[in-house]
Amino acid sequence: MISKQPTGERLLSEELPDRWRGLREAGPVRYDETQGVWQVLDHASVATVLADPATYSSDLSALTPTQPDFETFRQGNFVGMDPPAHRRLRALVSQAFTPRVVQGLGPRIEAVCARLLDDVADRDRFDLVDTLAYPLPIIVIAELLGVPAGEHRLFQEWAGVLFGGDQLGEAPDMADLERALEAIAPTVREMNGYMLEHIRARRADPGDDLTSRLIAAEVDGVRLRDEEMVGFVALLLVAGHITTTALLGNAVVAFDRHPGTDAALRADPARIPAAVEEVLRWLPPFPELGRRVTRPVVLGGRELPADTLLMAHLGAANRDPARFAAPDVFDVTRSPNPHLTFGHGIHFCFGAPLARLEARIALRMLHERFRMLAIPSYEDIVHQNPAVIVGVRQLPVEVGRP
Repeated sequence: MISKQPTGERLLSEELPDRWRGLREAGPVRYDETQGVWQVLDHASVATVLADPATYSSDLSALTPTQPDFETFRQGNFVGMDPPAHRRLRALVSQAFTPRVVQGLGPRIEAVCARLLDDVADRDRFDLVDTLAYPLPIIVIAELLGVPAGEHRLFQEWAGVLFGGDQLGEAPDMADLERALEAIAPTVREMNGYMLEHIRARRADPGDDLTSRLIAAEVDGVRLRDEEMVGFVALLLVAGHITTTALLGNAVVAFDRHPGTDAALRADPARIPAAVEEVLRWLPPFPELGRRVTRPVVLGGRELPADTLLMAHLGAANRDPARFAAPDVFDVTRSPNPHLTFGHGIHFCFGAPLARLEARIALRMLHERFRMLAIPSYEDIVHQNPAVIVGVRQLPVEVGRP
């Protein structure tokens, strides 16, 4: 993917790592006066935080603004839960969303990719996000859940509102977050209502889909309530697809900005999985994870008081020279690659295997379809708000066929 654009231009995706490096140079743990949060920046300390839910809680409700429409969503969103509630909910969900289920999606992912790329078979230029990176994961997850895949534009609109960050600057404070919650509340209300109706329809008429299996899942005689399923189904449908969307866009940009990468992957497609991991390390879609400090603790030589907000910075940790050789070099052959992009410990990303599978298949099929894929102008790239997600909204590409 050799771009026609001069490589001297700076992209947001290249400026962000410089900012993360600057943060890390201040020490492994620092206090951000502007946002009023602690930032944890080195690999070892971030891993420690993520592995200790008793000291660093995922339940931020006591520290962050609340909004009634988010309460239904929170009931099944185990990303924001601590044990034992987290353990119970994740055990129930794990019965339905198994590794075997994910691996079985391979042929369907290939078929969806093929159809989406067929739609631009007569075009030399198209937007990669609109053509492939957005619809692919939405369609796959919607079909998995038994939700009409034809409504994927609706799901895309929801994700655009929830993750667009249009109400936020790049360093939002609590007042900014409160205004953003109020602005997106109608979308959350609409999404909750849609999901609840779908779940109740499946309860009345079960099928061979993930929603039906969630309804039937049982641990120690306990099953998921409809309201709990709303949070998980919405999380998987909306948040689950946006990671793959960002990953695919980031991969194409990273390959284009590093001459020779695309040719190496075309020559040896077996390298694609390692390349996906390097893209994840290089540009984590969600570079920060929030935690609540539950008790006074010393971390990185700093004393953190109880009931304060801490941000575990994955972007900085993934460039830690104490953990990665040549951390500022994009190396698709890097091995091992212990990045923290999908988290660590009990909250390791539930959808990571699906995101990895979708990215590997999509990148392989792009290589098979096009002998050349380039970004003709970096000025036409539209980025997401990095305060919410690191990725691109629009990515026009130019292609050449065999």
